[in-house]
Amino acid sequence: MAHSPPPHQDGRLKQPERAEPPLQGLILAPHGALESAQSAGRMKCPVCSGSRMFFCYSCCCLVGVSPEHVPTVKLPVKIDIIKHPNETDGKSTAIHAKILAPDDVSIYTYPCIPEFDRQEQNVVLVFPGPDAMAVEELASYFCKAGVKKGVESPAEERRAKKLKVEEQTENSHTHTCPPEHTDDSQNHTCPVQRVIFIDSTWNQTTRIITDERLQALPQVELKSRKTCFWRHQRGSPDTYLATIEAIYYFLKDFHIHCLEREYNGEYDNLLFFYSFLHKLISKAKKEAGKS
Repeated sequence: MAHSPPPHQDGRLKQPERAEPPLQGLILAPHGALESAQSAGRMKCPVCSGSRMFFCYSCCCLVGVSPEHVPTVKLPVKIDIIKHPNETDGKSTAIHAKILAPDDVSIYTYPCIPEFDRQEQNVVLVFPGPDAMAVEELASYFCKAGVKKGVESPAEERRAKKLKVEEQTENSHTHTCPPEHTDDSQNHTCPVQRVIFIDSTWNQTTRIITDERLQALPQVELKSRKTCFWRHQRGSPDTYLATIEAIYYFLKDFHIHCLEREYNGEYDNLLFFYSFLHKLISKAKKEAGKS
């Protein structure tokens, strides 16, 4: 479970909870294959022979669903998910991201943490904290950190040099570059290349977040998103997001504020399984309440 702190109070009237059904307006691949698999019931994983529905969370493979019926999502950044060893695989939504974006998502079980080459990449950790910034602040943060005297990291120093070269190149071609070239230049100077998420219950996060290997990473928080996870931790604010929710909302905000592009559902299919399961479980709860 990834986390986001409660939204700041701004004086606006609080809207009734669940005034509108959650997960509306998403541009998703058809759920027909999942509906058929759900009707057929659980099947054996071809790798471990475990009883599974839709996919095996242990082997990271589809079960009872053909790959051509499941979307593949291309992400603008690489994502590393660090899972607490006590986090139950079957209850985690991290596997959704790995199956739907296999080329860009990696999952590690703590204490295993990937090595971050901060000379080549700018890396951020999505986790709330007193010094955490909003997604829309990322571009200006790395820009300012990279060009000020006494840069804070090798990654920021390299970025500053890159920005200087690109600025000189742009100035020397002011009269020849077509408008489209401006967008390409912005894409090449994407402020972040790798994003870290922690997959854990709130009570278990301390062990991971205090690891010295993560201490130097700038932190990002998702300030105003609300979860609709059916396994939401009792007593927790509704701003504590499921891992797949946190990944989706980060990428959506990143697309708009850092890549500076209009969002047209590019990452909606990250919620392909999540939205179907949410609908399925909500229906079951509603029917149980009526009986």
